[in-house]
Amino acid sequence: MAVVEAVAVRGRAKALVVLCVMQLMIILDGTVVTVALPTIQGDLGFSQAGLAWVMNSYLIAFAGLLLLAGRIGDLLGSKRVFVAGLGLFTAASLWCGLAANAGALIAGRFLQGVGGALASAVILGMVVSLFPAPGEQARAMGVYSFTAASGASIGLIFGGVITQTIGWHWAFLINVPIGLAALAFAVRLLAHQPGLGLANGADVVGAVLVTAGLSLAVYTIVQTAEPQATLPRTLLEAAAALLLLTAFVVRQARIKHSLLALRIFRNRQVTVANLIVVLLFAAGFGFQFTTALYVQRVLGYDSLTTGLAFLPAPLMNAFMSLSLAPRLTVRFGPRKMLIAGLFVFFLALLWISRAPVDGTYVVNVGPVLAVMGAGIGVAIPAAIMLAMSGADPSDAGLASGLNNTAQQAGAAVGTAVLATLAASTTAGRAAEGQLLALRDGYGAAWLAAAGFVLAAALLAITVLRKTATVVGRE
Repeated sequence: MAVVEAVAVRGRAKALVVLCVMQLMIILDGTVVTVALPTIQGDLGFSQAGLAWVMNSYLIAFAGLLLLAGRIGDLLGSKRVFVAGLGLFTAASLWCGLAANAGALIAGRFLQGVGGALASAVILGMVVSLFPAPGEQARAMGVYSFTAASGASIGLIFGGVITQTIGWHWAFLINVPIGLAALAFAVRLLAHQPGLGLANGADVVGAVLVTAGLSLAVYTIVQTAEPQATLPRTLLEAAAALLLLTAFVVRQARIKHSLLALRIFRNRQVTVANLIVVLLFAAGFGFQFTTALYVQRVLGYDSLTTGLAFLPAPLMNAFMSLSLAPRLTVRFGPRKMLIAGLFVFFLALLWISRAPVDGTYVVNVGPVLAVMGAGIGVAIPAAIMLAMSGADPSDAGLASGLNNTAQQAGAAVGTAVLATLAASTTAGRAAEGQLLALRDGYGAAWLAAAGFVLAAALLAITVLRKTATVVGRE
């Protein structure tokens, strides 16, 4: 009996590794191009504001389709959807690696987002199913959260090394052999989970509405930094985005087989935790995007040095999320750990917001990244555990898709908002000199990120009270 149990544990551990490898690839591709952006801009002729679309085209497709992908996972079975998404993501990576112009790269990034959404939407539900026991689930969530949080920093390191040595195209091409290997292991290791059946329906119209609404919202934000942007046009685009998203919500309330079952929001813990995830990922991704630009354009780092500069973040994140955070979560509960992690991240953002034009790595960058990694390593696992709790087993795909949507919507909107704020602030202070104007722009973005984290902390303290807990005690 003990032998059988040990084999089962090893099998679940291997399955978790496959899921995390795919999640790592997805997160890596969300950030791996960040340090290569100046090179990509020069090679493919992007405008400054348009450059954000190299990231946003990926994130928008990802965020917009996650709910539909999660629901399809419930209907068809999570393994089928995961394998299909992994295959599409790998093929789209090849497309991006061979892109010869801006349009081709943006289209390839969008397809990567579609494939990533299909695979990622079902991962959390599969992790919860693999590890139902509270202690095991806390450790498994620590591994997953490390992948999700540190993947962004690892992407910056990886992207810097590749861009400096063999060229930015290989940041995408490297996904092809890894994706093919992961595909082979996924087919062999992941257990088939029968779905509810297509007779229960999938709301394609709802998916179109939410994808279009989110895409237009991010586009509106990005366009405010363009010279041709006007107030009437911006207001019109914002109103159209709001109308599309409102139509999506109304449709979900009226149709029988909804894409997003609104009943899930009756659980206050799930609702507030997902909102906190949106704010947390908006601050985290926006912070890394603007910090990478700061060390390149203000401090003068090249791509390789920029990537290596981010090393303290994943190292500290690994220590917290894989070792310390699971034990502390079991002892103190996820809500208290979430508040503590948000507070640490908030301090890191205030610290870097005071970085000067002639800042140094030892004082203004490295320690900040270490503190940020510690805060994220504590906050993200706790937030995800809270967001995944309370969902019915038949809605595991929906809950997983909702949480992944919160992550990617936060990342997309946060990157767009902070990049646009930095660009507009820099343009408004051009008379001060290029370097000072750039520093002021990034400083404004970091303070805005701190505002996101502060809002998340206030929600956790005042609204996310002693509701149902996942593990530990509150």
